Amino acid sequence: MKIYNTLTRKKEDFVPIEEGKVRMYVCGPTVYNLIHIGNARPMIVFDTFRRYMTYKGYDVNYVSNFTDVDDKIIAKANEEGVSSEEISERYIAECRKDMADMNVMPATTHPQATKEIGGMIKLIRKLEEDGYAYNVDGTVYFRTRRDEQYGKLSHKNLDDLRSGNRELKVTGEEQKEDPLDFVLWKPKKEGEPFWNSPWGQGRPGWHTECSVMAKKYLGDTIDIHAGGEDLIFPHHENEIAQSECANGVIFANYWMHNGFLRIDNEKMSKSLGNFKTVREIGQIYDLQVLRLFMLSAHYRSPVNFSAEIMESSANALERIRTAVSSLNYNIQHASGELTEAEQARLEEIKAFRSQFETAMEDDLNTADALSAVFELVKFANVEGKETASPAFLQALKDEIVTLCGILGLIVDVQEEELDEEIEKLIAERQAARKAKDFARADEIRDELLARGIELKDTREGVKWKRV
Repeated sequence: MKIYNTLTRKKEDFVPIEEGKVRMYVCGPTVYNLIHIGNARPMIVFDTFRRYMTYKGYDVNYVSNFTDVDDKIIAKANEEGVSSEEISERYIAECRKDMADMNVMPATTHPQATKEIGGMIKLIRKLEEDGYAYNVDGTVYFRTRRDEQYGKLSHKNLDDLRSGNRELKVTGEEQKEDPLDFVLWKPKKEGEPFWNSPWGQGRPGWHTECSVMAKKYLGDTIDIHAGGEDLIFPHHENEIAQSECANGVIFANYWMHNGFLRIDNEKMSKSLGNFKTVREIGQIYDLQVLRLFMLSAHYRSPVNFSAEIMESSANALERIRTAVSSLNYNIQHASGELTEAEQARLEEIKAFRSQFETAMEDDLNTADALSAVFELVKFANVEGKETASPAFLQALKDEIVTLCGILGLIVDVQEEELDEEIEKLIAERQAARKAKDFARADEIRDELLARGIELKDTREGVKWKRV
């Protein structure tokens, strides 16, 4: 598999540290509110990468953190008059719900920053002892000038950064030796959570947290570190600096970053009134639609969210689900053994899987992988007739479901169990139609629609879907 490595700015063959295993760290959300669709993109993209690597036989150790101590969490806690812990635990629970609704698998480990403070203190002390960090009145800074490779991920020229970023020396930070020095530990303020440390009571800097959690759960050197491209500088740059200076080895071999998400061609922000949470989108669409939308573009490309594009994604998902639903129906009514002609046709579908894998192997090109899925769906719609054998139809369905499953798309929904009451209503409607009591049949249809069940009368019988 080839991966575009932000560090080298080129596609490289993926070679794991340990054969058959992948150690991957993905920066997770700061939990002070419901997650927004910008948070959702890396969750969906790198969950898909994990699924594909698992499909290819790798044992993936996937770590994604929750940042549960941060200025925004503290501000939210003070606003509500509760503890920071109460805020973070509340929104971790809400985040897990949204992740489940997007069919994002739980990480192997979801570490929380507040539970790893001891490791952070240990890291900072090591950096201080080795001359990479200095303490000024309880604030510990990292000396970027001591790290000769600082800037290698973002490919920024440090002299230009230093001359162009004097404004980084804002009030209270005049004590920095260099404007690009960043905080490893900060002293407590009134009303903030704090921990005891060699530098007094306080809390760690954001960059410190991820370095420590990656090291604890994955090791000094990891295969892949991933996140949104907004994290390249300074967050990931600072992670590299402190990790490599403390551990003396490469921090991560590959760096993957997803592109920005815009709303109606504008940057998403609360001030513009276009801030969209995953929960809000879920009230309008099945979140599988959001997932398909995110995968319809290459993960490194910017992507634009709009109502029109979401409608298009909803229709695309429905095309796949309708194909699977038709196959399910035909499987139930088909008969006979697999013929030689059908066996030959099944050989043809291998080309679709090959096309799918080629796309995924090329730096996780989910857009082209989805194209292969739709080619397969088109093939199934032509070949998957009720006159085919059950074995042939089942093989077609299994292929669609498998490839979609690698993308995290749930497409076999026709087998959902309906409540007994709803099943009875459908049966009653069928009986009413036979008795030519069309008023009652229409009444039942409207009642089911109000419950989110849409019926469709076809030559093959009544089919339904959730809306």
